[in-house]
Amino acid sequence: MSAFPATATADGTPAGPVDPAADTAEMPAASALGWVYTVFPALLRLTCGLACAVPALAVRTPPVRTPLLVAVVCLLTVWSVLFAVLVVRWRRPAPAIAVDLLLTVGTCLLIRDLVATEVLPGEVSWVAIQSSTSVIVAQFVLPATRSVPAGLLVAAAYGIGAHLAGDDVEAVGHAITLAVQTGSAAALAGVARRSSRLADAAFAAYQETARAALTARAARAAERQQNRDLHDTVLSTLTVVGLGAVAGRSPLLRERAAADLRTLAALAGSRSTADTDPADGAGPADGAGPTDEVRLVALDERLRALLGRLPELRVGAELEPCAVPAPVAEAVTHSTGEALSNVLRHAPGATASVRLRRDGDTVAVEVVDDGPGFDPATVPRHRYGLRESVHGRMATVSGLAEVDSAPGRGTRIRLEWSDVH
Repeated sequence: MSAFPATATADGTPAGPVDPAADTAEMPAASALGWVYTVFPALLRLTCGLACAVPALAVRTPPVRTPLLVAVVCLLTVWSVLFAVLVVRWRRPAPAIAVDLLLTVGTCLLIRDLVATEVLPGEVSWVAIQSSTSVIVAQFVLPATRSVPAGLLVAAAYGIGAHLAGDDVEAVGHAITLAVQTGSAAALAGVARRSSRLADAAFAAYQETARAALTARAARAAERQQNRDLHDTVLSTLTVVGLGAVAGRSPLLRERAAADLRTLAALAGSRSTADTDPADGAGPADGAGPTDEVRLVALDERLRALLGRLPELRVGAELEPCAVPAPVAEAVTHSTGEALSNVLRHAPGATASVRLRRDGDTVAVEVVDDGPGFDPATVPRHRYGLRESVHGRMATVSGLAEVDSAPGRGTRIRLEWSDVH
């Protein structure tokens, strides 16, 4: 036996055993409509069966056959309860509707023996109400190809029964009413089913679009991370060499070249892993594991090590002891390194200063130089220095970067991160 009960689809046909959670996630509109089309018919049949019992037994004047009337009323009352159980609990709507229609048709054909002559006209007898209920219930449980013929069958049976009871006006009048109820309820049910299909199709399209956007965003984040790494290592080293900032056979140049080579090897390895298993490409761009988020490192030590790799730059430092999460330290150190590399590239001979302060939950690093300065608004979009290696890196850890500069008055870059979540 399946762990999940069988359900009915939006068109009323049995859908077989399914996982309710999966059904709701994949087709939420159809699932909701199926629930409504299960509960509503059951409640309608149950309330009608119980409510009609009293007025059915209230008038027993000839030609009503009292023993037959009592037997039919008891049968229909018990059936209304069983119908609700079959549809809601046992999820057997099709067999329940078949039995319901059979009992309704039989009741209609026995109108002469079940309804008093003075009660029959006006389409208000308890049999008229029972037949209307069966017609409406069938439209919401069965597909239109079966529910419409079923409704017309009930209309024909009522017409025949009322004719046999001697009231042709009632026979024609309520038969037409039942036919109209059949068409109206079938149209309403059909519109609701079509709307649920359209809603589920739109929901599926939205999910697909969201997945595609997430994949594209992850790929773009990985690409930007690689571009930042290349810019901050290989391209930066080549630029420094090209500008003549490193003289002769420098051990520092050898060390930087070796570090750049390790960076290129790591990038090649991450690209190979992503090609082998695309799911890995959606992970953190910096390659940081889950424990890196909570591991604290000394940011001041990272910055001192950075300054030690730049002996060619005249720079002073005021670094307060400060511990931050590893990804934050990585982003701030790289951004500071890019700011200092910009001094080497664009302001040779300038003096710079680096200051690290912590004020409560806020960590701030300021890099100031007395170089020629520049207009940040005129930096081309294709230049990665400030846009990616500074602003972009700080954004990856929910930090901020502010650049204050103008021609002739130097440059001030402030990096800020707050430990407020």
